[in-house]
Amino acid sequence: MKTKVYNLDGKEAGEIELPERIFNIAVNEDLVHQVVIAQMANARVAIADTKDRGEVSGGGKKPWKQKGTGRARHGSSRSPIWKGGGVTFGPTSDRNYTKRINKKMKAKALFMVLSEKLREEKILVLDGTKMEKPSTKEMIKSLEKLSIKTKILMALGGRDENILKSVCNITKVSVIASDSLNVVDLLKNDMFVINKEGLKKIEETYKYEF
Repeated sequence: MKTKVYNLDGKEAGEIELPERIFNIAVNEDLVHQVVIAQMANARVAIADTKDRGEVSGGGKKPWKQKGTGRARHGSSRSPIWKGGGVTFGPTSDRNYTKRINKKMKAKALFMVLSEKLREEKILVLDGTKMEKPSTKEMIKSLEKLSIKTKILMALGGRDENILKSVCNITKVSVIASDSLNVVDLLKNDMFVINKEGLKKIEETYKYEF
């Protein structure tokens, strides 16, 4: 399967053959959903933290004697029913939200999303992304020439400082390494832009056959 290749001036620069094992996979929404949930869960950090009665300071002495006061008996002011006491079943920072999912499932879900992007004509292949120097202004002009107005995920075959510095102030553009592609970032951005080196890197990184 072939797709057109463009340069940064928005002009056609030929065609390129895309591997069918990556860009021609039928979508299974349940699998994609499972991978998205797992990725988001694994990125989650437990911030909320409460202290139980064993962690609250004070309360070493019995508040009053057991009998003869007419009041209810209490052994510690750290009890959860006391003001300033511990919290029962409260959230703690040692919670683990991790969900395990195997590499083949993640790769297949990634291929499904890439395939769907291609079917919807939301993948743009660039002949090259080399810039002589960083320039946000020139990058915006290039995006206008390519008729891209939506949120973009740009995948590169290697680190390119000029590109990174050129897009860092453009809110609708995100840059990612081709060997770090993931389903969530692809779904969050409408358009997927990749250079030839990036395509080659994807083929080298994900060698699964489905």
